[in-house]
Amino acid sequence: MSDTSVAQHTLLGAPTEYLTPLERTSLAEAQAWCRDLASSHYENFHVATFFLPRKVRPHFESVYAYCRVADDLGDEVADPSVAMRLLDEWGSMLDECYDTPERSMHPVFVALHQTLRQCELPRQMFHDLLHAFRMDQVKTEYNTWEELLEYSHYSANPVGRLVLWICGYRDEARALLSDKVCTALQLANFWQDVVEDAERGRRYLPAESIAAFGVDEGQILGRVFTPEFAAMVEDLVVRTRAMLQEGSAITWQVDRELQVTLDLFSKGGGAILDGIAAQNFDVLRGRPVVSKTKKLSLLAAALVGRMRVGKAR
Repeated sequence: MSDTSVAQHTLLGAPTEYLTPLERTSLAEAQAWCRDLASSHYENFHVATFFLPRKVRPHFESVYAYCRVADDLGDEVADPSVAMRLLDEWGSMLDECYDTPERSMHPVFVALHQTLRQCELPRQMFHDLLHAFRMDQVKTEYNTWEELLEYSHYSANPVGRLVLWICGYRDEARALLSDKVCTALQLANFWQDVVEDAERGRRYLPAESIAAFGVDEGQILGRVFTPEFAAMVEDLVVRTRAMLQEGSAITWQVDRELQVTLDLFSKGGGAILDGIAAQNFDVLRGRPVVSKTKKLSLLAAALVGRMRVGKAR
């Protein structure tokens, strides 16, 4: 590999933990790297995947690692031009993983190639995620609900489809239900993170809702909570919950081994919406948090549901 090629694959300007090693890691080392990233960054993901067959967990972890690094390249790099360059490099490394996998150096792509080979995952799903992260660099405000759905088509829905694909489900009917769950989870995170996003210069609250409920945009950064703001957030939560409930039907259309994972994701989204409602839709005073006790109760409910289904069969 030439010096230029090495330089392209060091991801200069990225968080230091994501820099590409100059020597290719073994598959076992790469999979361990992805597993550590998944368990340290998002415990809900780690708990949910624990209930999947051991043979597919490395695939989930490699896909998660790809998404996590790409997300951080877009979110944790202050200069949008640098972030765009890094996302382009990540996309080139993805193509290399598909086309000439023996040249992949980053542990994510060493591990991901094994997943791509065994599960035959479509390249476009991974590129769609990068498209969303690029959008974040240039589009900071959303005017309509439909614009948010379009963003979620790229930012969230590919993840659910990849999960189904890994587990052998490739039909469009299940994929569309998954889309509803994933979009609802994305929207729930937006309503949860209103203040944090505003501090980053982003607004996902649709302008049409702000206007319809008579809310002033200055209230967000100023953290000025009013009945009008509460009514707006409540409306958004109600619409999001309806979408989540529609999509959650997918839980009963997959094997028992996948049910707990999908049920946890759906219930986790519901718990975020419940947390917003519990503080009277005042997301300006602080980010609603799902407590550890609540997470354990969600896990217990998912396991009980799985046991009931097993007995019914």
